[in-house]
Amino acid sequence: MTQKTDQNTAVAEHDTQKKKITLTIDGQALTVPEGTTIMQAAKKLAIHIPHICYHPQLHLEGSCRVCLVEVEGMRNPVPSCSYPVFEGMVVHTNSPEIREIRATIIELLLANHPMDCQTCERDGNCELQYLAYISGARERPYEGEKKHNEKDFSYVSVVRDPDKCILCGRCVRVCAEVQGVSALGYIHRGFKTFVGPAYNGPFAESVCIACGQCINVCPVAAFLERDHTKDVMAAIADPDKHVIVQIAPSVRASIGEGFNIAPGLPMTGQAVAALRRLGFDEVFDTQMGADVTIMEEGTEFVKRLNGEGPLPLITSCSSAWMKFAEHFYPDLLENISSAKSPMSMLGSLIKTYYAERKGIDPSNIFTVGAMCCTAKKFEAARPEQQLDIDGQLMPSIDRVITTRELVWMIKNAGLDFAQLPAEDFDPVLGISTGAGALFGATGGLAEAVYRTAYYLLTGETLAEVVVEEVRGIAKGIKTWIAHIGDRSIKVGVAHGLGNAHKLLGMVRRGEGDFHFIEIMGCPGGCIGGGGQPYARAGEAMPLDIETLKKRAEALRAIDAGKTLKRSYENPDVVRVYKEYLGEPNSELAHKLLHTKYKPRLPLGVWNPDVMRND
Repeated sequence: MTQKTDQNTAVAEHDTQKKKITLTIDGQALTVPEGTTIMQAAKKLAIHIPHICYHPQLHLEGSCRVCLVEVEGMRNPVPSCSYPVFEGMVVHTNSPEIREIRATIIELLLANHPMDCQTCERDGNCELQYLAYISGARERPYEGEKKHNEKDFSYVSVVRDPDKCILCGRCVRVCAEVQGVSALGYIHRGFKTFVGPAYNGPFAESVCIACGQCINVCPVAAFLERDHTKDVMAAIADPDKHVIVQIAPSVRASIGEGFNIAPGLPMTGQAVAALRRLGFDEVFDTQMGADVTIMEEGTEFVKRLNGEGPLPLITSCSSAWMKFAEHFYPDLLENISSAKSPMSMLGSLIKTYYAERKGIDPSNIFTVGAMCCTAKKFEAARPEQQLDIDGQLMPSIDRVITTRELVWMIKNAGLDFAQLPAEDFDPVLGISTGAGALFGATGGLAEAVYRTAYYLLTGETLAEVVVEEVRGIAKGIKTWIAHIGDRSIKVGVAHGLGNAHKLLGMVRRGEGDFHFIEIMGCPGGCIGGGGQPYARAGEAMPLDIETLKKRAEALRAIDAGKTLKRSYENPDVVRVYKEYLGEPNSELAHKLLHTKYKPRLPLGVWNPDVMRND
């Protein structure tokens, strides 16, 4: 997405130099730069042309034909998403003929779609449902054979339902163009066509990195996250379980959207109150885990700067990025930090430090991560993440629910989210710094590490903590030179794994001389995670740039409002190291807070016997 965004920005900057075209749309005259499409021109007149396959951050497909319009002098209607304007063009977007054509196309899509709206995850917020409404499609006049394919429940993160696929191709394009993975493609031809992984194998046995961007851009429910709400609710209802939830920074920056609250408002206190009313025994802050991550990863970085390990050090917090690295960059695994993600670090501390402090048997503790990310479900299930507590293996995180799942749980409980009074996190593992909040947006991890690494290298407190050079989502790749004492440290930042391909290509070629690299798997970072609230059908596009910017601003507002800005200042962190871990990178810290990664099957090879070892 960011590559396309950069292109769009460059185009906008050169619009003033382009030839101007005057045309008329629905009786209204306007002038636009040469190369503008009919759909783009219509938007300037506040005319919304319905569409399905079109997405502003993806390359044009022009296949659904829902956006057809009439151009005077042309024999046939043209697709407005891809057809450029010309001088004197007269366009009709809402003529009787166009309305009839549009309704027929929608009716044909509905004819081969399951009739289960009332029980569908996307009911009430489905683009196909919305198009049926605005097009006037009130019947299913076409009868005949329907496609019948099995749902794919093989993956711990993402569920695929081919029967709901309407072949818009958004998932195929976002996977290839934005994420650089190409795990999805068209299978078969004609009526039997559907979208799936290579060789039509199980999703779990593909190079899918579990990022969930296919879910984000899907207009229907052909892709969904694996539901963990029932397991969580069952654990809460079990009197023998001590159920603890932690909430990621990006969730509090976006959860309000699930309740029709404008994006950009941090809803930390309301989220804590809602979780407590859902019945969780303790509500902890993943940002505290982020502060611990900074201590571990920052210490590891300083050691590598001093010759103890290869440079650049590459971050390891993004779950989708880590699976991506195992598939596509196994040669760089030794450069990747061994530090677990904030979620897994906090989960490990809950089942060890917290359990000992409270006198609770770890086997009776059920940990839940409320995350923005479908890939966190995959991370929680990794065997490498298991804890060995007195010879008993157990996961550090038992279940992960996405922001969307949490929104549903709150609605299911009948809570008026917007009216809940703000509440604080529970003590022991509930204090966090502004640095921890920044993890949710691209550049935030690098900025947070800088704040602590500066202290570890100089013994002095960094006064100016804001680093504008690594902030913002307009650029897919950002570079910056941090000056710490007499050292000049080259930092690289990438978000969206298509951009990671570019940055890591430089590393492979020996270019850039980077010391530290932050990679976030999703566009914008965690704020654009695959588990975030759906865009409202008919109101906003999925992965809308402005929405991502507002979510990032919410996290920076949290940082700005914190008295504590640096992870080593966190009193909970100080206490955990003093009472339990000893010091960052200690033997116990490595046992509980670090992990390892291994190469996975490379792109283009499908071997179930090999892949089942994952």
